[in-house]
Amino acid sequence: MKKLIFLLLAFGSVLISLAQSPGSDMYSIAQIKNGIKSKRVSSYDTSGNNNDRFENIKPGEKKQIFNIKGSGIINHIWITIAPGPESLKRDDLVIRMYWDNNDFASVESPIGSFFGQGWNESYPFYSQPLNAAPGGAKALVSYFMMPFEKGARIEIENQGEKPIDAFYYFVDYYEMEKLPADMGRFHAWYNRELTETDNTERENEWGVLGPQKSNRDTKRNYLIADIKGKGQLVGVNYYIHSPTPIWYGEGDDMIFIDGSNTPVLHGTGTEDYFNTSWSPKEPFQTPYFGYPRVNTSDLAYTSNGWLGRTHVYRFNIVDPIYFDKSLKFTIEHGHNNVLILDLRSVAYWYQSQADRVPAIKPKKEREPMPLINPVDIHKWRDAWRKSKGDGTKLWGNEN
Repeated sequence: MKKLIFLLLAFGSVLISLAQSPGSDMYSIAQIKNGIKSKRVSSYDTSGNNNDRFENIKPGEKKQIFNIKGSGIINHIWITIAPGPESLKRDDLVIRMYWDNNDFASVESPIGSFFGQGWNESYPFYSQPLNAAPGGAKALVSYFMMPFEKGARIEIENQGEKPIDAFYYFVDYYEMEKLPADMGRFHAWYNRELTETDNTERENEWGVLGPQKSNRDTKRNYLIADIKGKGQLVGVNYYIHSPTPIWYGEGDDMIFIDGSNTPVLHGTGTEDYFNTSWSPKEPFQTPYFGYPRVNTSDLAYTSNGWLGRTHVYRFNIVDPIYFDKSLKFTIEHGHNNVLILDLRSVAYWYQSQADRVPAIKPKKEREPMPLINPVDIHKWRDAWRKSKGDGTKLWGNEN
């Protein structure tokens, strides 16, 4: 009990010191600021009735939800959509953001993946900048600061096969006469790749098929972001679907900064980059890193290693990754890129000026791979038995 009281007192003193720190949010909200007005654009019913939504957004249709001239900072976005993800795939809906009167998007991502909802699923997601709230994770929330100096525009596009029956939203922002100096522009980009292995080594993770090779050139690493300009990386949502029970996380993160030929930041394994260790499988969430969805959610696969889907995240809010000219963020898919994985990611960063992000892949190329099920595994076992002479007492791990 004494130990518990001591820990509580220590934690309380930390909170008090943070609240009194000039760099803390608690300090800044007590400051009276000049030249700032709080504003909102939302889907409220301007007639005064209760139809507070956009309705019947047809397949292929784009809808503008925010278009403001002048300077300001978006500080909060809230969205909810009907029908829910069980019927309307969230990753068939794309969100784009445009800053400073540019005709190119600096944010382009499927809505689900942007807000921490992978594979068109719904599950609670709690972090400092992004959240999917309880109640079926139907409320999607962003607290990323998004500055603009010459206007801002946000649009959604329905790339699905069904209409959006109802789209509700808030976009809250600060209206300012002039944007403070050195404010970066928010960027986010989605990537997806069905990785492939090298047939000379095959899926030789953990050396189960023979001696492992070295990854010297990094060319086959999965790409999380490839940025040109000056800025800082502030986070990534990373979605892994593994068709094998072997651990997917031996792959190192390798981050190249300002045109370096070798990684300036070189990690020791996927789970290590995401602030965990030794292949965790239990869900947990903190403001800056966590595992909101793990493969044990796939009920039939609880004891089958890492077979299935896992969502991990890390937000570099207190530890941004800075670059002056460029940043290329890559990660191996298994040591030496030996694993076939369905990988998806959304990278979030700020740049000194708004830049174009690459167009995301078409909807057909974003479709999730199906889950491997017990019938598939049983058929593999049958093929293995036949390769061993179809013995009637073969167990499964005979050499």
